[in-house]
Order: sequence, then structure tokens, then C-alpha cells
Amino acid sequence: MNDMNYNEARHNMVEQQIRTWTVLDTRVLDAIEQLPRENFVPVKYKKMAYTDVAIPLEHDQEMMHPKVEAHALQALEITPESRILEIGTGSGYLTALLATLGAHVDSVDIYSAFQKTASEKLKNIGINNFTMIEGDASNGWGQNDQYDAIVITGSLTELPEQFSRSLAIGGHLFAIIGEGKTMQAITIHRSHGDKWEQQSLFETALPILVNAEKPQSFVF
Repeated sequence: MNDMNYNEARHNMVEQQIRTWTVLDTRVLDAIEQLPRENFVPVKYKKMAYTDVAIPLEHDQEMMHPKVEAHALQALEITPESRILEIGTGSGYLTALLATLGAHVDSVDIYSAFQKTASEKLKNIGINNFTMIEGDASNGWGQNDQYDAIVITGSLTELPEQFSRSLAIGGHLFAIIGEGKTMQAITIHRSHGDKWEQQSLFETALPILVNAEKPQSFVF
């Protein structure tokens, strides 16, 4: 594929995969339309950048289906002022979209190689409003900061309480919860100081977040 074909493939992905899956947020659609996903896909899978598949990454990880990435972005209700926490940098593609939509992204990953490669790719397309943090966030992110949006890019059997408590009031969290092939994409909205509202979005499947263990569940 040449650049023109990639542009056409990107447009077709937005119109045929993402819009038809009830992602209608214009800021999200515009960001996806403009961002070159092919730059973040491993070279041997580059021609699959705009197909409706999960693309393999190193360490048994994967890029989510484009429509799942888009749904996550829509569910997070990101504004230009949003401070965002991403658990699992992976390819850096979702990091780039989050940074495009929000004010700043803290991206945490246990693999430094993912972060080094992603950081270079982000800077190559002019995105600099991010911080890469190497660490293990499988049971929550042990910082005192609160975020307007949190996205967890690996699945969990249950959501550790610490993630929900890291949401600022008014903030949204996206996660995929479950085991085996039975997983639910969910959002959590912190509507008040001690009130969290959970909503199930759709069924999907995703590799488990590295080192994630079954924690004490969070009660809403």
C-alpha cells in the first residue's frame, strides 16, 4: 500500500467499522481519521493496520480491534483539559489518540521496550504531551494523582479498587473484565466523591494485563 491507499483504508475503517459500531463522537472520529495507525503497527503486519483484527505485539500482547479502541475513547468522554492515565502503552497508537484528544497522558507499561518505541513514534508525528512511566500497575497504580480518564489496555478478572479511586470526580474509566472468552467492556463514572456508576458496553476478549491477579472486588 502507498500513502494514498493507507489514507483510503483509514477512511473506510472509520466509515465501515467504527461508525457502524455506534461510535459517533466527532472528536474521536476526527482523531482516528487523521492519525496514521500504520505507523504504530509492527512492520510485518503493516498491511493489516486498518482491518478488523487484533494485531499481535511482542510479549503476547496485542493491539485491540480498531472499533474497540474507538469505543473506549468515546466512553472516556475526553475533553481538551483531561488528564489521562493509560495502563499498558503497547504499540503507542492508543496513547497517540488519547494525547490528541486530551491535555496530557501518563502511560504506564511494564516493558521499557514498548515505551521506547512508542515514544519515538509519538514524537515523530509531533505528539509530545505524554509521560512514559515504566512500572507494574496490575493491581492499581500506587500514586496519589487523580485522573479525568483512565484506560486499561489489558483485561482483568476483576477491577482493583485503586483504579476506581484514582478517578477524579466526573471522570470515566474503561476496562475489559472477565476470564477466558467471556469478557465485558465496562465503563465506570465517578459521579460524586463516593459514588461510582458502572455500565457494561459489549462483549469482547483481550490478553490479561501482565501480572494481574484476582483482587478483592470493588463494590459500587
